[in-house]
Amino acid sequence: MWSAELLRARFAMADLPWHPEPLEERFFKDREPAEAAVLVPLVQREDGLHVLLTLRTAHLNDHAGQISFPGGRCEPEDGNPIETALRETVEETGLTRNYIEVLGTLPVYQTATNFLVTPVVALIQPGFQLQPDTFEVEEVFEVPFSFLMDVANHQQRSLHTPLGERTFYAMPYDSPASKKSYFIWGATAAMLRNLYHFLNAKA
Repeated sequence: MWSAELLRARFAMADLPWHPEPLEERFFKDREPAEAAVLVPLVQREDGLHVLLTLRTAHLNDHAGQISFPGGRCEPEDGNPIETALRETVEETGLTRNYIEVLGTLPVYQTATNFLVTPVVALIQPGFQLQPDTFEVEEVFEVPFSFLMDVANHQQRSLHTPLGERTFYAMPYDSPASKKSYFIWGATAAMLRNLYHFLNAKA
């Protein structure tokens, strides 16, 4: 089981050889690439690490109704993707920076909608209070890190769309606490797969 100490040690390793997931087919080839960043928040609970995720509201222009990490487009005043991820996390969830310990970043992931997303992995101290932006976020919830890092829970699926067939990863999760089902898929699942590859690379 991955602990905070082991994660700090892994992200401290330089030039660790590993291979990210192949990128998806880009369906919106006429859309200009847009730089973005997300926070991959690993909350330190007594029973282990949990990943904090958001369910986006249904009326948004991009990725409406999908499960995602907190994050968004990079703004010039941010200066770097880490600042983007931190700013967007505060704006979307109310999780403030004093609870966040940034460990490092994963390779940029280019989504099917042509966003160039930098995942910023961070440990989160418990005790925080959330104030989600109800315009963007319908719900904030947590999934055990051990579940998401178990390759047995990584499903590869295909979807037929008017723009062609799309193959993607999915990690469906049934919460025993809330009795809700969450369908984690697409770019969020692919970035979690990259974190899985990184953590399981041979040093």
